Amino acid sequence: MNVLTNPLSMFDVKDKVALITGASGAFGMVAARILGGAGAKLILVAGNQEALDEITSECRDMGAEVTAINKRPLDEETCNGLVAEAVEAYGRLDILVVASGMNKVALINDMAPETFTSVMDANVTQSWLLARAASGQMKAQGEGGKIVLVSSARGLLGHPAGYTAYCASKAATDGIVKALGCELGPTGITVNAIAPTVFRSPLTAWMFEDTDKAKEVRKGFLSRVPKGRLGEPEDLAGPLLFLASKASDFYTGHILYADGGYTAG
Repeated sequence: MNVLTNPLSMFDVKDKVALITGASGAFGMVAARILGGAGAKLILVAGNQEALDEITSECRDMGAEVTAINKRPLDEETCNGLVAEAVEAYGRLDILVVASGMNKVALINDMAPETFTSVMDANVTQSWLLARAASGQMKAQGEGGKIVLVSSARGLLGHPAGYTAYCASKAATDGIVKALGCELGPTGITVNAIAPTVFRSPLTAWMFEDTDKAKEVRKGFLSRVPKGRLGEPEDLAGPLLFLASKASDFYTGHILYADGGYTAG
């Protein structure tokens, strides 16, 4: 099929097998809805059983085939096991979306070393372990694959309010993406990241409110955003589908900033 005469076929993920970690979080839920709604078979992984049940039920109501796993990708054995469970359920793995992670905010002299290490472990080491496990399976299949990590505008830009751990972890995530993009390029596996700035989620809902504090914070933040607004979950949908589909076959090692132009100025 000539994609130039049937361009929408480039975004077809129907029956692709997608493993999504952090599926109960803000970005993980977006990924589950978008890929499930587009016809992918889902393995949804999350540590919060109640929230995992909710997104699993929602995706099944859309007609998606879903396997739910109540775990966190804490170590090598678990990460390898998640890929094995995906293969056991559906026979293969085509897409990995790592939406799990954490942020702990404190000024450097107030942050315990173990806190810094915990953020680095959740955002960097676990992403590396998942990419390691998934890429091994994808290479064995011999048909390429899609690995999508979640970075942040904070991987590029600093922040004065106690973000040393988070900024360092996302800069390291960007490094993994670039290095693996080079390493896995010949295999047909693409490795990219979506890097949002502030978008609507349970953690940021207060910034969207009509309070004096929210208005003041928004005013300062939006002075740096050319699009003039905060992000919405649907702003992440297009970039994700692009990176998870054939449309991005020639794109690897990239950090795609979903930020309304925040990092451009």
